[in-house]
Amino acid sequence: MMQPIKEVLLFLLLAIFSKATGTKDYPNSRYSMPGDGASYCLSWRLAVEANNVRAWRTVPTQCLRYVESYMIGGQYDRDVELVVEQILCYVNEVVLSGDGMDAWILDVDDTCISNVYYYKGKRYGCDPYDPAGFRAWALKGGCPAIPGVLVLFNKLIESGLKVILVTGRDEETFGQVTRDNLHNQGFVGYERLIMRTAADKGKNAVTYKSEIRKQLLEEGYRIWGNIGDQWSDLQGECTGNRTFKLPNPMYFVP
Repeated sequence: MMQPIKEVLLFLLLAIFSKATGTKDYPNSRYSMPGDGASYCLSWRLAVEANNVRAWRTVPTQCLRYVESYMIGGQYDRDVELVVEQILCYVNEVVLSGDGMDAWILDVDDTCISNVYYYKGKRYGCDPYDPAGFRAWALKGGCPAIPGVLVLFNKLIESGLKVILVTGRDEETFGQVTRDNLHNQGFVGYERLIMRTAADKGKNAVTYKSEIRKQLLEEGYRIWGNIGDQWSDLQGECTGNRTFKLPNPMYFVP
């Protein structure tokens, strides 16, 4: 008789403990449903950064305020700073050859300079991509530096690495304005800025950037590191010894 009573008491204790600690029955939970507010948007952003959600066209409408808060409320800057700390730890371990061919690659848009003010007008990515609108914005040359990356950029140059900027912007349209924008924001002393030419028209980012990196290796450069805000900056061939992904929940570039 005592054994059934003990089992019932044990069951009740487990039930009370589960309730108190917030343990959920996941098959019946609303956690994975879009209507779950910040919890859903946090999970969505994590999935985007882990490249588990791919080829997405716009930020989910219900995540507008979440992404806005993330981008301008301080967490984005803290996340970038953490990545920069990890990069600098790695850079401190790199032994340069001294022949001037040790290189580091950085993307430009939302890696060196930010387009967050442009995307504010596009509801932080909830609106579809607007090529004409972005062109008009970029031609103003007013993209601010991402502070943590600017600090990193200067430290890379001080270390003796040749910093090479590789961007999907096309040379004919954005060449001079991009150079001026970078210079005005403190990005001075890089080895070269590589932009799309007519020969690159129609290539997706992975193909285009892979070809650029392969060309650099053929020139004799050793690519110690590669930084971008898009997975397409870091995928493909000749990616370098280490890759580092900066956060960007506002848009996806294939």
